Amino acid sequence: MLVLMLVVATTFRFCPLVKAQPLCRIRTLRTGKVFPVEEKTQGDRLYFSSGKTHLIKHPCKKTLALYLGRQIFLTKDNFESSLIPFSIPTSMQVGTPEVTSAHFAGSVLLLVVNQKVYVYDYEANFWTVSTGIQHPVSHVSGDNCCYGGNSFCMDISNSVFAYLHGDRISQANIYFSNSRGYRFQKYTQERRAELVGTFGGIFSFHSLSQVGLLLVDEQMAMFSYSDHPLNRSFGLPFEYDRTLDILIAPGQRGILIFWSEKNLLVSRNSGQLVESVRVREGQRILYNSIVKANITIHSVAANENELAVLTRESNLYYGSLGIQSSSLIKFADQNIWSQDAVLMFTDVGMLEILTPLPDMLFPAFDFQKCLLNIQALLVDPQLQAGICKVELLQGEFENKMYTIDMNSQLELTALMIPRPGTLPVPLVIVSNPHSLGLQAVIYEDGYTYDSNTKHRLNISLKQQHHWGRANPNFTSSIKRPTISTITLDIANKEISCVDLKPLTALISVGCDLEKKIVIQNELSACYHGVLDPVALQDNYSYVIEREAYDPNFQGQQAKEDLKVYYPYEKLGCPLLAYYDIPWKPVVELWREGKFQEVVEAEYVLLEMNGLFTYTYSLTAGMAGCSAQPQNWTTITEMAGDTAPFSWDRENYVSCHDPDYHEPLRWPDVPYQILGGPTENKIVFDQRNGIYIFFISIVDPSYSYCHLETTFSVYVYGAFPLSIFPPEVTIFLLTVATLLFVWLAYMIPQLLHNEQGLEVNGFWVRLYQRCRKSCACLWGRG
Repeated sequence: MLVLMLVVATTFRFCPLVKAQPLCRIRTLRTGKVFPVEEKTQGDRLYFSSGKTHLIKHPCKKTLALYLGRQIFLTKDNFESSLIPFSIPTSMQVGTPEVTSAHFAGSVLLLVVNQKVYVYDYEANFWTVSTGIQHPVSHVSGDNCCYGGNSFCMDISNSVFAYLHGDRISQANIYFSNSRGYRFQKYTQERRAELVGTFGGIFSFHSLSQVGLLLVDEQMAMFSYSDHPLNRSFGLPFEYDRTLDILIAPGQRGILIFWSEKNLLVSRNSGQLVESVRVREGQRILYNSIVKANITIHSVAANENELAVLTRESNLYYGSLGIQSSSLIKFADQNIWSQDAVLMFTDVGMLEILTPLPDMLFPAFDFQKCLLNIQALLVDPQLQAGICKVELLQGEFENKMYTIDMNSQLELTALMIPRPGTLPVPLVIVSNPHSLGLQAVIYEDGYTYDSNTKHRLNISLKQQHHWGRANPNFTSSIKRPTISTITLDIANKEISCVDLKPLTALISVGCDLEKKIVIQNELSACYHGVLDPVALQDNYSYVIEREAYDPNFQGQQAKEDLKVYYPYEKLGCPLLAYYDIPWKPVVELWREGKFQEVVEAEYVLLEMNGLFTYTYSLTAGMAGCSAQPQNWTTITEMAGDTAPFSWDRENYVSCHDPDYHEPLRWPDVPYQILGGPTENKIVFDQRNGIYIFFISIVDPSYSYCHLETTFSVYVYGAFPLSIFPPEVTIFLLTVATLLFVWLAYMIPQLLHNEQGLEVNGFWVRLYQRCRKSCACLWGRG
């Protein structure tokens, strides 16, 4: 009985690769067909200009795909139903309905038809033509981010390029859209006029935070990049003897696949290094490149971790997109190729060969699917796929998105359980080492129930700048937000590890949207009884004198008084400040409702109603500026009248920056930046009242966020200003005092001489007369 079971098991194991048995399981999808109907074409039927067949899958919506061939089909259910060939409404007036390129941009499909870009909203079934493109184009390119609810992820999906392939690179017309292709504008890049060669394409390499231009010259190609530090050099050149289709693998890992009928190349670092894909048998390399294999590639499919190739010789090749060199193995020869066949991954380790089938009685095409279970095929010992050395690789960060702001650090952990008797080596890489640095520590962390050793991996991530281990010429600009992907995989992983996917997470080195600033208000005007909170909530208003404010924020007196309604719901009770004591707010940083720290970075204030009855305790010279500092007047002039509160981290330049060469012409002007290395404070004029301030953190090295808020201050203790100038008042008081002293001395002296006696007698007689007159009046009464 045991021998019989072993024979059965062995027979089942070898079945998939025996030529008498099919390589895959075939089924035909035919739906919605009961009675024959006449074909009714609605619009112009589209077709793909290339002689190849392509299939474009939406990386986020797994059942959405576009088939490109002699017919074009758009499916929302992974070709599980019969479909009518895709057409464009005749109202679009496309002329020749020839499609040269297509791309899913979020919730829309972009098609280049007859050298124009058209947008199809497949959810609303709505067509429109893109605007802003003034020249013929042949291709569109872009990427999709599948982490919803994040602004930078939406920006990835919204970014699209349109261009004409084959132009001279210096004269190519390139268009960019950040609206999913609805509106385009001309794209310019520095030093493009200096580049030599023909234009092979432009791509957004989000995992490297670069835009890459493909240059083709004398059967060699290389990438030129847009930003520091890669804009000073090129990627390594690679062979480009014929036009290569470029496939960006999903997942933002920087994996590019270049292929033509005779060649197949892969890059794992966004085109910086492009390598040939090798063909091997077991551990033995048969061919160092596809060119030497003498095959004709018909279709290529890839997902986040796998690669499959179908050839016209009816051969099927399979490989993994690991973090090291890529190679393919060949499955058994079978008759699986046809002119309209195309490869499609439906899941990890699940591959389909899709072929549309016309129907003579119905306009809708059926679909034949040949399903391959890669894991089941790899058990054949003839393939020498080996045994996977890792039983488990998991981490809580898999397929998640994180944000690292400036001066922040992210800690990740992973668990690896190797097969007994093996010692695999885990590898951790980041796609953008110019921006994101890492440090990893691995240690034993106990045993499983079957005595396998558990290995724990701790990964620390923070900006490359703050590790202090990289040359400044290697790191990207710290002022620019960037993106990187972190991937954990196994070195030299066997091809049989189909289900052991690399662990990947997307890291945004940029603004942490959970951060905000709060102004400390422990001792408010309401707490001290200066203001009544009930009155403030009852539509409270106050008047600003026209001499104290300027609606244009230029420090000029207004023409009339201003009545202001106090927004208590937004500002609460104002802070309390004494007018004669220099003052500055205490700024706190909060994240997810928790206090983080007191902000010591540089920030600026501006009274939102135009009050200018305050100044600063320091001048530019007293603040130690080596260059002329910025101020609200210069910033407002640069931004225009439409943006009076536009001073932020992106346009701020410190007067202490050695690279800022604006001469210090006026050292006595007020220094309007608070915080940072100086002890600058606000000095209020002799005026009581409410001030509503806008505050903005301008230090570009503190956070990528625009940390801004508004708060209010009540200034008290100032006596009303006198009618006369202080100098006049002092002079009059001094004169009056001297006159009083003089009279106090002179009057007694004058009373003892002859004139003094006469004057004294006069006053005595006047007094006596007054007494007699008053007595008479009282008597009559």
